[in-house]
Amino acid sequence: MTASIAATAGSAGAGWAAWNFLNGQARAARAVIPHRTDNAPNGDGIYRPDGTGPIRVTPRVSADIHMMVFGDSTAAGLGAESADETPGVALTRMVVRETGRSVRLSTKAIVGATSRGLSGQVDAMLIAGKPPDVAVILIGANDITAVNAPSPAAKRVGSAVRRLVEVGAKVIVGTCPDLGVVTAIPQPLRSVLRQWGFRLAAAQTHEVRAAGGRPVPLADLLSPVFLASPDRMFSSDNYHPSAAGYQLAAETLLPEVLASLGEWGTGPLPDPPEVSEFAENNRLVVRVRRRLGIPVRLRRRRADATVGSDRSTGRSMA
Repeated sequence: MTASIAATAGSAGAGWAAWNFLNGQARAARAVIPHRTDNAPNGDGIYRPDGTGPIRVTPRVSADIHMMVFGDSTAAGLGAESADETPGVALTRMVVRETGRSVRLSTKAIVGATSRGLSGQVDAMLIAGKPPDVAVILIGANDITAVNAPSPAAKRVGSAVRRLVEVGAKVIVGTCPDLGVVTAIPQPLRSVLRQWGFRLAAAQTHEVRAAGGRPVPLADLLSPVFLASPDRMFSSDNYHPSAAGYQLAAETLLPEVLASLGEWGTGPLPDPPEVSEFAENNRLVVRVRRRLGIPVRLRRRRADATVGSDRSTGRSMA
């Protein structure tokens, strides 16, 4: 009994020490990463195939497609120097170019938002007028830094997707990004946040699909490039993406946006992994086994029957 109590006390002491250490690192990270109080550039309006835009929306000026962007500072484009550099405008111009149709962009994203704020953003959309043809949601990083539990946070995203689908919108969700690429965050906190983010992204993927949306695994698809070129992919605050980072995010989201609108064509859609290869290679057990020279078997992707029909009729992106 005495030994058991001593072991428990030792474990509790170690846990408390680790908690204090990570809290200290979190404070250090907040000192390195500036607290942004500014807003992202606003590029809302109508964009036309002739290159004009944004054009102010009036009762006499309409568009063929209405796209709305929901989420946090990344969705809004904080870190971009101009409206054209934000992910919403970049994605809108790509859709215009690929479809030859005019597109109206409306940004509902709020700097600093977590999944708790999505409901309010959807409420504001429903009060303002007609729902969009396509909705893009980028959310998750603030849930991680706010230490919101992954499962409830993902369920809140699923609820927002379901509400949008019920009013006729096609919904694409860029799942939680990888905070492990932000080198301003010290170790081991960075690794803890990375794993927390992977858990949230996986939970978001499940909830988004169940609600009728289309998840896009941004952590897996963007992290290698951000790690290889941080000076180019991050803005001056070393936390939010730069124009190049947002351009890459928009390019990554584009195939699912076009497919949701029936504009992809005849080639297959890119098939992102259900089990992230990047996440798998960064699991602690995998890294330790490789360092020790022990063979590693990564988990395989399972066939995704829920979106198979959509992926069979797509456009080949040149």
